[in-house]
Amino acid sequence: MISVAFPTLTTNHTSPLLLTQPAVGSCAFYLPIFKTAKKPRAGRTHPDIRTVLRWVRSGKMLAIISNVFRASAQRNGAAVIMSARTYADFTTQATFEIKKCDLFKLDEGPATQVVLTRDEGLQYYRIMQTMRRMELKADQLYKQKIIRGFCHLYDGQEACAVGIEASINLSDHLITAYRAHGYTYTRGGTVKEIMAELTGRRGGIAKGKGGSMHMYCKHFYGGNGIVGAQVPLGAGVALACKFQGNNQLCVCLYGDGAANQGQIFETYNMAALWKLPVIFICENNRYGMGTSVERAAASTDYFKRGEFIPGLRVDGMDVLCVREATKFAADHCRSGKGPILMELQTYRYHGHSMSDPGVSYRTREEIQEVRSKSDPISLLKDRMLSNNMASVEELKEIDVEVRKEIEDAAQFATTDPEPPLEDLCNHIFCDMPSLEVRGTNPWAKLKSVS
Repeated sequence: MISVAFPTLTTNHTSPLLLTQPAVGSCAFYLPIFKTAKKPRAGRTHPDIRTVLRWVRSGKMLAIISNVFRASAQRNGAAVIMSARTYADFTTQATFEIKKCDLFKLDEGPATQVVLTRDEGLQYYRIMQTMRRMELKADQLYKQKIIRGFCHLYDGQEACAVGIEASINLSDHLITAYRAHGYTYTRGGTVKEIMAELTGRRGGIAKGKGGSMHMYCKHFYGGNGIVGAQVPLGAGVALACKFQGNNQLCVCLYGDGAANQGQIFETYNMAALWKLPVIFICENNRYGMGTSVERAAASTDYFKRGEFIPGLRVDGMDVLCVREATKFAADHCRSGKGPILMELQTYRYHGHSMSDPGVSYRTREEIQEVRSKSDPISLLKDRMLSNNMASVEELKEIDVEVRKEIEDAAQFATTDPEPPLEDLCNHIFCDMPSLEVRGTNPWAKLKSVS
């Protein structure tokens, strides 16, 4: 076989993920000249050198090479055309009709005609796929007894975290309950840090000391294990925002199971009284542990629970619905109108925690119906494909990249060292700025490590 170098052919396209189309036909291919030769002599599978030289002198070799180049050029030309169709002719944005929110003490609500750009769609898709794959990997590691203790998975509810984060600023604040992996990621944590925290490693986002329920990063206050206890804390963060006058707000999340907690109603009252810039969000995934909302609450209209606080009920399986509703709520808070309450109607695919199979209080058919009709990732994917905002191949490429990122993170999370024993007393409190009470600082003698 004779090796023939073929010239590189490239095309440019508009994809934000791949700035340059990979070379089409850019390789060294091999010209199987023996296939065009006459029947070889007995015992030989290739033409001998005399035959090859005879072809060269007669011009037959040039004809063979010319035919190969012509066929390759035709194939590459077709590939270029396909590439142009795939990467250059996408719709850059599209308008969608979304479900109208139910309103409480509001004259008007979020827009129902919304615009999604191609770049936004690809970003939302990648983030939701990352969250989904991260939770599925956590499920696998837990069953292998690599992750221990409590572990609450977020798959099925990805549209809530992504839609909220798309509508607030990085300088805004967010606090949630123990189902916190997704929010840790959208707030700025990396997949490696989250997976390492789940396995209790030094490279975890909380140095391996927080685990599944207690993850933190800048402007993200956890991960809180006590049901409903994060809601008063969120109001406190909002009070600080108002006191500092920085036009920031706090998103305070809790579940339908926590919605009956007395401290939440107390917090509503304080937030309304002081007009705090806080968005209370109830993620109603239909079940508080193993109890359905119908069995736990006399009224399941959680968005009306604030009494003197306006509210809205949102389709929490649609990232665009969540995004527009959160934008509306954020504008409400920043304009000085005080708190607002949102109920996101969503669904968790796993059980309450890893100790809950999730099928003793609901049927497998119910779970499958939600997956088939309301899955947030499938909904976004179908919108983008049906409106020529992406190709199947492009989304598959994102899936492959996400899977690799998750596998690399899992490898790191199982090989990174555990924190040493001396780290137990570090990162307990902060002494900056200094605390002065009548000229004394009660913490001055204690050790603090930044």
